[in-house]
Amino acid sequence: MSRSRRRKKLPTEPVAATIESLNHDGRGVTHIEGKAVFIHGALPEEEVMFTYTKQSRKFDEGQVVEVIKPSPERVEPACPHFGLCGGCSLQHQDATAQIQHKQQILIGALTHIGKVQSEEILPPLVFDDHWGYRRKARIGAKYVAKKGKVLVGFRERGSGFIADLSSCKVLHPKVGELITPLSALIEGFSIREKMPQIEMAMGDETCVLIFRILEPLSEEDQTKLNAFGQQHDIHIYLQEGGVDTVRPLSGEVADLTYALPDFGLELHFLPTDFTQVNTGINRLMVNRAVEMLALKPDDKVLELFCGLGNFTLPLAQKAAEVIAVEGDAGLVARARENAKCNGIDNATFYTANLFESLENEPWLKHSYNKALLDPPRTGAFEILEQLPKLGVQQILYISCNPSTLARDAGELVNKHGYKLKAAGVMDMFPHTAHVESIALFEKV
Repeated sequence: MSRSRRRKKLPTEPVAATIESLNHDGRGVTHIEGKAVFIHGALPEEEVMFTYTKQSRKFDEGQVVEVIKPSPERVEPACPHFGLCGGCSLQHQDATAQIQHKQQILIGALTHIGKVQSEEILPPLVFDDHWGYRRKARIGAKYVAKKGKVLVGFRERGSGFIADLSSCKVLHPKVGELITPLSALIEGFSIREKMPQIEMAMGDETCVLIFRILEPLSEEDQTKLNAFGQQHDIHIYLQEGGVDTVRPLSGEVADLTYALPDFGLELHFLPTDFTQVNTGINRLMVNRAVEMLALKPDDKVLELFCGLGNFTLPLAQKAAEVIAVEGDAGLVARARENAKCNGIDNATFYTANLFESLENEPWLKHSYNKALLDPPRTGAFEILEQLPKLGVQQILYISCNPSTLARDAGELVNKHGYKLKAAGVMDMFPHTAHVESIALFEKV
């Protein structure tokens, strides 16, 4: 009969450390007696005092309790909830230093995971305003009897509990400044304990909040919710089950749109559709993508994971033809409609699961000289072998995960005969450890 191991007590006294670097999730890295320790709130070259929060066989974790020698990169966090809330991890670091750190994360991943080097490292793509940028988010809601209130916000760092917030600096102010009013609103509902989540979706002007409800609202609840929406100029939606149950409370569907001004385009989307969270960076990213592909009037482009046409429509303005493929049939329908509304008639859209067998797909029977990929976090490994077979000479890869980009870069370069011409990062999620990047490959 095996005995359960007693959990070793953590040391309680603060420990001194000099921070060597930042890891991929924004924690300071040091070594104590040869063992790696990842420390929340620490920056490279700082001397700190920290306490242990977790110990394991391979590495330990800790939390800064005092900064003895601060880094020149250290700044005062703008949000009073930083450190408690898990929505941000880098507010204590200067914004320029944040994106430079992310650039190093990308270069390191390409080198160590993909075994490749980029001929050119692009200057980071940044937007002037690092605050109030999030136009898509899911935030939790929970009535906590001990506090006598409803908590609304992101989870606490390293915890399943919702942080006790009064505002949020990274959400667009339309919602970020409504955390306290939202808390008071839900607190007055008959189902305050049955409303676990609020999803935010915002276009250039219109804002939608989707309230997840586990029980029906009373008439009084609905009246309060309608009044809240009217007061704050927000469209209220409800979600009683899966995504297919999302519906406007008033019955009036919100017209969500965002513009790509440099191309004279306006795209429509539904509140549940995937869109980039940061409109400013998205516009710069689309511009950079079109510029890097250097499209000519006779180019035939294959776009994979096309979504609702964010890249497709600008590409189609420059190329002879764009064939765009996406696994979500709803997004494909929106992409077709967006093309029609914007007078784009040289883009053809297909629905296909790009992670499964594609042998019967009609778009694979043609050839293309350029391709754009914008896959999910898992990357595009399964589709890569098709690209050289289709005659693709240039591949532009947009990534939200440097590890899978690096893996796929290694496959393209070391197996399929491409070279990595340029790569760089984009500041899609300031004050977080999330790394968005772009890479250009050319056939040797």
